[in-house]
Amino acid sequence: MKQGRFVLPQPVGKLLSLLPVYPGSLLFVTGLNLAIARHLPSDVQESLNGKKLQIKVVDAQVAFHFQWRDRAFAACRDDGQADLTIGASAHDFLLLAQRQEDPDTLFFSRRLSMEGDTELGLMVKNMLDAIDLPVFDLRSLAPDRVFSLVRRTPRADAK
Repeated sequence: MKQGRFVLPQPVGKLLSLLPVYPGSLLFVTGLNLAIARHLPSDVQESLNGKKLQIKVVDAQVAFHFQWRDRAFAACRDDGQADLTIGASAHDFLLLAQRQEDPDTLFFSRRLSMEGDTELGLMVKNMLDAIDLPVFDLRSLAPDRVFSLVRRTPRADAK
């Protein structure tokens, strides 16, 4: 069942835009490295090497800047033009992660934008389509589930 389209309120985006860029990019690439870095074929890694990428969450007014370097994604500072910028609302990125929406549908309905190296953009899209990733379930971040995992994780100082 499709949900209604949600856009973050403009004051929330304004507040989020005040956050420093680099720490957010560092957290973002940590997630990318955990989720997809090991799945990237060597030819894709070679094509991505040194390319600067940017993900813009337009309604949140935040952007994540990163590149592929030394077999992993690395955060980088916004020091100019990215080779590829992909933009959408937070809700549309969530729909993509949950595989409830297709990137082509969002692109042709002007809800997903791609600027810069379009060949690189198509390669990234095709690569993500080819990787069999688990569907992101927002419920997995519910406090009761997170605390349950923390309680079950053995502490290093426990005997």
